[in-house]
Amino acid sequence: MAKRKVLVIDDEQIVLDSVKKILVQENYEVDTSISSRKGLDLANQNDYDLVLSDIRMPEIGGMRVLRDIKRAKPTLPVVIITGYATVQSAVQAMKLGATDYIEKPFTPEELVKAVNDAIEAASKQAPEEQRLIHKEEIIKVLERAAHDSDFVESLYAHGADALEEYDLTGPEKLAILTGDIAWIEEHIGHLTETQKRWLIQKLSAEIW
Repeated sequence: MAKRKVLVIDDEQIVLDSVKKILVQENYEVDTSISSRKGLDLANQNDYDLVLSDIRMPEIGGMRVLRDIKRAKPTLPVVIITGYATVQSAVQAMKLGATDYIEKPFTPEELVKAVNDAIEAASKQAPEEQRLIHKEEIIKVLERAAHDSDFVESLYAHGADALEEYDLTGPEKLAILTGDIAWIEEHIGHLTETQKRWLIQKLSAEIW
């Protein structure tokens, strides 16, 4: 039986070394990347059974890593690595496409269980549609965010939960919450400066 292959993306070498040691002992093949940008390249260029990604990293945050991996490979499960301070963001990531999260510090048993369960779950679930479907709903959100400061505050504080009243898919919510102007315009067409206001604001802020 071929070894299952896992990619670990984290900006702490100690975490990379620890995860690799544990999973190699469980007969996994493990690649690591201390750079989230290089980690994304690895995820796109190679075949993996699972990606483990930190939520807060200096180059590209975990939410963008999740977004870009799922967009390129919808069936590839992503498990978020988080610390106590970012558990809320990790829970949001699960609502936006992540399979699970694991909180540091974790035991070997907790890590192995999370990895095994995520791979099994992904094999039983159909991937979520990655194309933009709800054009009108996205425009409503962007228009509201341009004029409603309370709504913007809620988007920063509550992420996906602030968008519950809108008929949006996980990938659509993730595009809004990560300021993905290019993807939205690719499907909708040119946005006005007013409509882009929130997306530009989000790009300039390091929340995840």
